[in-house]
Amino acid sequence: MGDPKFSRKTYDTPSHPWQGNRIKAEVVVVREFGLKNKTEVWKAETILRNLRKQSRDLQARLRLDDKQAKIEADALLAKCGRLGYLPVGATLNDILTMSNEDILSRRLQTIVYEKGLASTIRQARQMVTHGHIFMNGHRVTVPGYIVSRYEESTIEFNPASPFTDEMHPMRISSEQAAANAALKAKSESDKAAAAAAAARADAAEAGITAEDGVN
Repeated sequence: MGDPKFSRKTYDTPSHPWQGNRIKAEVVVVREFGLKNKTEVWKAETILRNLRKQSRDLQARLRLDDKQAKIEADALLAKCGRLGYLPVGATLNDILTMSNEDILSRRLQTIVYEKGLASTIRQARQMVTHGHIFMNGHRVTVPGYIVSRYEESTIEFNPASPFTDEMHPMRISSEQAAANAALKAKSESDKAAAAAAAARADAAEAGITAEDGVN
């Protein structure tokens, strides 16, 4: 259990501190999601690593007709669906294809920005930490809070916040919100196309054809 005065670390640090490619990739993620530091990247990586480990273990147990594994697999998929990591009807294999962006996109800071309540991802973090955001009728000041699908629809401005005034000079316009949504949709489409192209290239290199999948 450990000493209650000292909470355990919720993330694992990189195995090697100086890896140029990893450091550059982390900087890109920090900027894209407006994170405070790389610790938040490592937290997302740890969550993803644990989910993948559970998926692999459960798939191995399901091959042995373990009834308890079926119950645990359903619970794991329900959790991923509830938190918005995966769509409804996903499988254990879908967990293995998840990325850090799937985890980071469910943070309160990211969703506040995507809902058009902030003009930039950095402003979204500031609004959350300063108490301008309500969720489920309560103020939430943790930018990294993982928002469930149910809670997502309850995110709004704090009734006592000056941002409730539509004429507030820092309030985002509807046009800008629509532009942000279109930009995000295009980015996701480009990523999906790139992933599909990479998968086709890997299959071609391995000599796998469409007919192989049918058989």
